[in-house]
Amino acid sequence: MKRILTLSALVVLLTTTALAKSQRWTGFVSDAKCGAKVDGACAKKCIAAGEKVVFVNDGDKVVVPVANPQALEGYEGQHVMVEGKLENNLLTVSKVKTMNESKKVIDATY
Repeated sequence: MKRILTLSALVVLLTTTALAKSQRWTGFVSDAKCGAKVDGACAKKCIAAGEKVVFVNDGDKVVVPVANPQALEGYEGQHVMVEGKLENNLLTVSKVKTMNESKKVIDATY
Protein backbone atom coordinates (compact mmCIF):
# COMPACT_ATOMS: atom_id res chain seq x y z
CA MET A 1 0.00 0.00 0.00
CA LYS A 2 2.79 2.43 0.88
CA ARG A 3 4.48 1.63 -2.39
CA ILE A 4 1.34 2.46 -4.36
CA LEU A 5 0.91 5.77 -2.51
CA THR A 6 4.57 6.66 -3.05
CA LEU A 7 4.32 5.82 -6.75
CA SER A 8 1.10 7.85 -7.08
CA ALA A 9 2.68 10.86 -5.38
CA LEU A 10 5.69 10.62 -7.70
CA VAL A 11 3.48 10.51 -10.79
CA VAL A 12 1.54 13.59 -9.62
CA LEU A 13 4.78 15.44 -8.88
CA LEU A 14 6.27 14.65 -12.29
CA THR A 15 3.05 15.59 -14.08
CA THR A 16 2.85 18.92 -12.26
CA THR A 17 6.50 19.65 -13.04
CA ALA A 18 6.00 18.82 -16.72
CA LEU A 19 2.92 21.07 -16.97
CA ALA A 20 4.79 24.02 -15.50
CA LYS A 21 7.62 23.91 -18.07
CA SER A 22 8.40 27.06 -19.97
CA GLN A 23 7.48 27.06 -23.68
CA ARG A 24 7.89 29.41 -26.66
CA TRP A 25 5.28 30.81 -29.02
CA THR A 26 5.26 33.34 -31.84
CA GLY A 27 2.43 35.77 -32.34
CA PHE A 28 1.23 39.32 -31.80
CA VAL A 29 0.63 41.47 -28.74
CA SER A 30 -2.90 42.88 -28.81
CA ASP A 31 -5.69 43.98 -26.51
CA ALA A 32 -8.78 42.06 -25.42
CA LYS A 33 -11.14 44.33 -27.38
CA CYS A 34 -9.38 43.92 -30.75
CA GLY A 35 -8.27 40.35 -30.09
CA ALA A 36 -6.98 38.63 -33.26
CA LYS A 37 -7.60 41.77 -35.36
CA VAL A 38 -4.21 43.17 -34.37
CA ASP A 39 -3.66 46.88 -34.97
CA GLY A 40 -0.66 48.40 -33.21
CA ALA A 41 -2.03 51.92 -32.80
CA CYS A 42 -5.42 50.66 -31.66
CA ALA A 43 -3.84 48.16 -29.24
CA LYS A 44 -1.72 50.90 -27.63
CA LYS A 45 -4.75 53.17 -27.28
CA CYS A 46 -7.04 50.46 -25.91
CA ILE A 47 -4.44 49.13 -23.43
CA ALA A 48 -3.79 52.68 -22.21
CA ALA A 49 -7.56 53.00 -21.72
CA GLY A 50 -7.63 49.89 -19.53
CA GLU A 51 -8.18 46.96 -21.91
CA LYS A 52 -6.40 43.73 -20.95
CA VAL A 53 -3.22 42.70 -22.80
CA VAL A 54 -3.53 39.48 -24.82
CA PHE A 55 -1.22 37.34 -26.93
CA VAL A 56 -2.48 36.15 -30.35
CA ASN A 57 -0.78 32.89 -31.34
CA ASP A 58 0.50 32.72 -34.94
CA GLY A 59 -0.50 29.12 -35.54
CA ASP A 60 -4.19 29.07 -34.73
CA LYS A 61 -4.92 32.74 -33.91
CA VAL A 62 -6.00 31.79 -30.38
CA VAL A 63 -6.25 34.84 -28.12
CA VAL A 64 -4.66 34.22 -24.71
CA PRO A 65 -4.90 36.61 -21.75
CA VAL A 66 -1.55 37.65 -20.23
CA ALA A 67 -1.03 37.33 -16.47
CA ASN A 68 1.83 39.84 -16.34
CA PRO A 69 1.05 42.53 -18.94
CA GLN A 70 4.03 44.65 -17.85
CA ALA A 71 6.28 42.04 -19.53
CA LEU A 72 4.81 43.01 -22.92
CA GLU A 73 4.76 46.77 -22.36
CA GLY A 74 6.10 48.54 -25.44
CA TYR A 75 5.39 45.56 -27.74
CA GLU A 76 1.74 46.42 -28.51
CA GLY A 77 0.88 45.40 -32.08
CA GLN A 78 4.29 43.84 -32.69
CA HIS A 79 5.17 40.36 -33.93
CA VAL A 80 7.06 38.67 -31.11
CA MET A 81 8.39 35.41 -29.74
CA VAL A 82 7.44 34.90 -26.12
CA GLU A 83 8.72 32.37 -23.65
CA GLY A 84 6.60 31.55 -20.65
CA LYS A 85 4.11 29.26 -18.99
CA LEU A 86 0.53 28.64 -20.00
CA GLU A 87 -1.60 27.58 -17.06
CA ASN A 88 -5.40 27.71 -16.84
CA ASN A 89 -5.56 29.55 -20.20
CA LEU A 90 -3.39 32.36 -18.80
CA LEU A 91 0.05 33.16 -20.21
CA THR A 92 2.81 34.25 -17.85
CA VAL A 93 5.60 35.75 -19.98
CA SER A 94 9.21 35.34 -18.85
CA LYS A 95 10.98 36.55 -22.05
CA VAL A 96 9.93 38.44 -25.15
CA LYS A 97 11.80 39.15 -28.39
CA THR A 98 10.66 41.04 -31.48
CA MET A 99 10.56 39.30 -34.85
CA ASN A 100 11.14 40.66 -38.35
CA GLU A 101 8.98 40.07 -41.44
CA SER A 102 10.76 36.81 -42.29
CA LYS A 103 9.69 35.48 -38.87
CA LYS A 104 13.22 35.52 -37.48
CA VAL A 105 14.01 36.75 -33.99
CA ILE A 106 15.71 40.14 -34.25
CA ASP A 107 17.43 40.37 -30.88
CA ALA A 108 18.00 36.73 -30.02
CA THR A 109 19.36 35.86 -26.62
CA TYR A 110 17.69 32.46 -26.36
